[in-house]
Amino acid sequence: MPDGYRLRLPGPTFVPARIRQATARLIVNHRGPEFRAMLADAEERLKPIFGTRNRILFFAASGSGMMEAAVVNIASPDTELLFVTHGQFGERFASIAAAVGARYDRLDMPWGSDIDIDAVAGRLREKTYRAVFVIHNESSTAIVADLARLGALLRDTSTLLVTDSVSGLAGIEMKQDEWGVDVVVSASQKALMCPPGLGLASVSAKAWEVIERGDHIPAFYWDFKRVLASLEKGETPFTPAVPIVYGLIEALDMIHAEGLPRVLARHRRLSAALRDGAAAIGLPVFGTGSNLSSTVVALSVPREMDGAAIVKALYQRHRTVIAGSRNKLSGRVIRIGTMGDFDEDTILTDLAHLENVLPDLGHAFTPGAGIAAARASLAGSARS
Repeated sequence: MPDGYRLRLPGPTFVPARIRQATARLIVNHRGPEFRAMLADAEERLKPIFGTRNRILFFAASGSGMMEAAVVNIASPDTELLFVTHGQFGERFASIAAAVGARYDRLDMPWGSDIDIDAVAGRLREKTYRAVFVIHNESSTAIVADLARLGALLRDTSTLLVTDSVSGLAGIEMKQDEWGVDVVVSASQKALMCPPGLGLASVSAKAWEVIERGDHIPAFYWDFKRVLASLEKGETPFTPAVPIVYGLIEALDMIHAEGLPRVLARHRRLSAALRDGAAAIGLPVFGTGSNLSSTVVALSVPREMDGAAIVKALYQRHRTVIAGSRNKLSGRVIRIGTMGDFDEDTILTDLAHLENVLPDLGHAFTPGAGIAAARASLAGSARS
């Protein structure tokens, strides 16, 4: 590992030492009383982060695996799904539906814009869908879906609301029950501060009624009913990611010790300061949306520059690892993770490193302007 390596991606994110140490503990029997107690503990302490009273289902899986699980447990051959896309991962959700043979429509929003709730309502008036699928926090564009308004559209209908909150959960508010979100899927490697490999799902009573009909696309590993049956015995149906559950418990200790409201407020405050600092050195926020992410900052790259060059320079000179885009925004956007275990010094260091490399890439700005703007933002938010 290079000296000074700084993982500042929109996920996987930096794993704190105490969580890394927890994952190295002695492996226990995943069918034994010790692991049953840990699984139950993790489940109960995840519920307030999801904003739910639902059972929490555990998978050894990536976030994309959980997206597939959400599709196959809901889709049936005789019903249609609606995918509301506003970035790369919304398109991936729809691609998963295509791959498993689900019937679906897409409602595409311009990348970087807020979701047009009226357009969704219009589509729902045209056709009855079994479910609407949407990305909660679209990390390719750093725009957040208004789940409360989407949930209000669907609450008194037969249509379910399904969301991927892989890059949102524990860094952006989630009120699943209050908002009427029927399925939330997530994963361990983002704001939950753990290594990749643990998938999570929370399923409402309304969604369970649909799943219990048994007409969904056949599933074995991803079968929510199978996982719930095992969970009721304190287990998972297949070998779980035991070390990551250890780490998750440690992460939940950290989150609840700080206090979830304070964790969410820290994410909002620091991401805003990073955006303000970046804007001051000529890297404005990407897009036109107002529902900006607290866990990812997406910045527009000046027309004469290539975002990939910024990514490369930060790594070569400072071992700071940020993300560009591997899609139609390639070269036009850079993205920095603002999730998990990070503080004021983290984002000030990000800005210092940007200020150091940008002049050599031909970008002019007032030296120190980014750090000064971020400090002013932080001071202002501390007073409010």
